[in-house]
Amino acid sequence: QVGGFAWEDCGNGKDPVVLKSLSVAPDPISIPGSLRVSAAVSSSKAMASPLKAVLVVEKALGDLWIQLPCIDQLGSCTYNDVCAILDDLIPPGTTCPEPLLTYGIPCHCPFKAGSYSLPASDFDLPDVELPAWMTNGNYRVRAVVSSGGQELACVKLAFSLQS
Repeated sequence: QVGGFAWEDCGNGKDPVVLKSLSVAPDPISIPGSLRVSAAVSSSKAMASPLKAVLVVEKALGDLWIQLPCIDQLGSCTYNDVCAILDDLIPPGTTCPEPLLTYGIPCHCPFKAGSYSLPASDFDLPDVELPAWMTNGNYRVRAVVSSGGQELACVKLAFSLQS
């Protein structure tokens, strides 16, 4: 399915963290614009620092999928400590931003085991200066989150961007 939003949990039922549902609208995603997201995640174990995330981002060029490099922390990047990144974005001790706060979704490590769900919520996508290679087109992303070498979660996404 090219050009439409799709997602898949690629943990093969063995990972402790499972993406149960995810919906994103509109399709294609418009930047700037508003994004409506709903999601449900369940975790059978707590996730603590350091959490490593490895992203592989591909963009369709005709019939080919080209892996995008990691430039300025965008693209196919490895983030060695997602917890530290979250602490930079949202200083510890401050409340989590809406709508996370309302639905009791944590925004700092450690993340307790349990089920988290986000009912349909709107997020504003600002008019960010994206590099030319990250604008209009069809994308595939594979994200693997691990801790101490153990895979915790694997998610694949496919989506289109329009700016």
